[in-house]
Amino acid sequence: MAEFNAMDTAAFKGVWVFCEQREGEIQSISYQLLSEGRKLANDLGVELTGVVMGSGLAEADLKTLGGYGADRVYNIDSPLLKDYTTDGYAKALCDLIMDKKPEIMLIGATNLGRDLGPRCAARLHTGLTADCTHLDVDVEKYKNFLRTTSNIDVDNTKFEENTNLKMTRPAFGGHLMATIICPRFRPQMSTVRPGVMQMQAFDQAGADKVVVENVAPALTADDIHVQVLDIKKSAEKLVDLIGADVVVAVGRGISADPEKGIKLAEELAEALGGVVGASRAVTDEGWLSADHQVGQTGKTVHPRIYVALGISGAIQHVAGMQDSENIIAINKNENAPIFDVATYGIVGDLYKVVPELIKEIKAAKA
Repeated sequence: MAEFNAMDTAAFKGVWVFCEQREGEIQSISYQLLSEGRKLANDLGVELTGVVMGSGLAEADLKTLGGYGADRVYNIDSPLLKDYTTDGYAKALCDLIMDKKPEIMLIGATNLGRDLGPRCAARLHTGLTADCTHLDVDVEKYKNFLRTTSNIDVDNTKFEENTNLKMTRPAFGGHLMATIICPRFRPQMSTVRPGVMQMQAFDQAGADKVVVENVAPALTADDIHVQVLDIKKSAEKLVDLIGADVVVAVGRGISADPEKGIKLAEELAEALGGVVGASRAVTDEGWLSADHQVGQTGKTVHPRIYVALGISGAIQHVAGMQDSENIIAINKNENAPIFDVATYGIVGDLYKVVPELIKEIKAAKA
C-alpha cells in the first residue's frame, strides 16, 4: 500500500461515493449521491468512482451505478462484508482510500452512513461534515447558491478562489446555515441527507461503459469484533414524504385548532392522492410526529404538487420544498414569504378555504 499522509493534499484526486447496499439491494441514496458527485467531478475535471461493499453482488446492479454517473466502480467483495459491521466496513473502506487517495468522499446520512463516516474520518485523520444539504467546489456556483439562500451581500464579499469542497449544513436547530471546508486534510468527507440531492435520469450508455473493478479486501474474521447472528425487521408505519407525488403540509397556522387543521390536511391529501407533511413548528409542538417534518432539519422533498397550509415560509422550511414542481400556498397573511416561492397563492383562512377546495376536487373527480 502506498504511503498515506492526509496532509499531502496534492496526492489526492477524484470524487468517490460510498454506495450503500442492504441485503444485496443498492439503496436509492447511492444514486442520489452519484448524481451529485457527477457534478462535482465535472467541475474538477476528475473521475467519479462508486464504492460498494458486500458479498456476491450482481454484475447488473454494479453496472447500474454507471447509469447514474460513475466512471468506475470498486466492488469490495468478501463473505465477511455480507452484513454491515462497523469494524469490517471501516477497515475495508479505509484501506482502499489509503491506497487510491480520493480527494472527496461522499456517504449517505443513513443510519449505516452515520456510523461508518465518522469512524473512517477518525482513522484517516481528516474532517467530516455531517448531514449536508448542499455541496459545491466551484466558487461561482457557490456564490449563486448564496444569492438565493442567504442575506449575504455576495457581490461585495471577497471569496477565496479554490476548489475546496464547500459543505453546507443546517446548524443551531436549522436557524443558521453553516458552510464548512477542510482545506488542510484529505479526503474531504461529507455525509449527505437522503432526498436532498436530485437523482439524474438513468443513462444506459453510462451503465454500458462503466469500469467495474473487483477488490479483495485484506480482511479476516479477527478484524471484526461483532458477529451478526440474525437480522429481524420491525414494521414501523412512517410517512413516505420523499417518494410522495403530492405533499400537503401544515404549519403554525393551524394553531387555532390543530386537530381540525390536521384532519383537513389529511382529507385534502386523500383527495389528491398524497401524504401529510409539516413544518418544524408543528412537530415541535407534538401535533405530528417527526417523520412528517419538511425542511432543513427534516426531509427534503420534490413532489409534483406541494400544498402549504398555514406555513409562513421561513427559509429553513423553504429549503426543503422549494424544488417542488407546483407549490400551492394558503395563508391569511398576504405578506407571508411562502408566496414568494408559490406557483399559486390563496390569501385566506385555511379553515374556510380547504373545505371548499376539497369539495371542488371531489366534484371534479366525480
